[in-house]
Amino acid sequence: MDILKVENLSKVYGKGDTAVKALDNVSFSIKKGEFTAIIGPSGSGKSTLLHLLGGVDRPSSGNVFVDQTNMYELNETKLAIFRRRQIGLIYQFYNLIPILTVEENMTLPLLLDSHKVDQAHFASLVDSLGLEGRLEHLPNQLSGGQQQRVSIGRALMSNPAIMLADEPTGNLDSKNSGDIVDLLRMFNKTLNQTLVVITHDERIALQADRIITIEDGKVAKDEVIRP
Repeated sequence: MDILKVENLSKVYGKGDTAVKALDNVSFSIKKGEFTAIIGPSGSGKSTLLHLLGGVDRPSSGNVFVDQTNMYELNETKLAIFRRRQIGLIYQFYNLIPILTVEENMTLPLLLDSHKVDQAHFASLVDSLGLEGRLEHLPNQLSGGQQQRVSIGRALMSNPAIMLADEPTGNLDSKNSGDIVDLLRMFNKTLNQTLVVITHDERIALQADRIITIEDGKVAKDEVIRP
């Protein structure tokens, strides 16, 4: 089953002579439980692609289906709700709210939806992420690696259809980078969590089941590494 389907996706910034085509008619699909790495040189369009997959920006044309819902047929309010429930986003610089504790940051997506926190699921994530004893800490009391673990936990709290990570190890040293890659791979396997990672880190790309290479806003290569 395809959990993510991208059809003829294009994104143009500006108009007329100054127009820049960041994405040019990109199409692909991803099955539930796949771990896909999207790579490409700086300026290739890979970050634009992630923003469109995550519902953070709207395309100039084309469609993105997540779990059979066409995201860009939703209005802004419904899109925000859908994104919160079905897409787990992990950023290079964590994007944690500085005045909230670890527990509050992790459970925020559910609380915004007025949903009760599944305490068993929360406790399991805290244990897997090694965040015991840190739940009352603020982000500035954590290391970079710990902050990224909180970001991963927040992304997984609502059991999203897909998890999208934008350079998740880009702000970490090699030890913490390796730990984060291992955690992402573990959640991909143990939870059958569909995972799409934008990265320039070869170690992450080589852990993936599939590598999609973006060049000049187009899919230049699509390789299955682990069938």
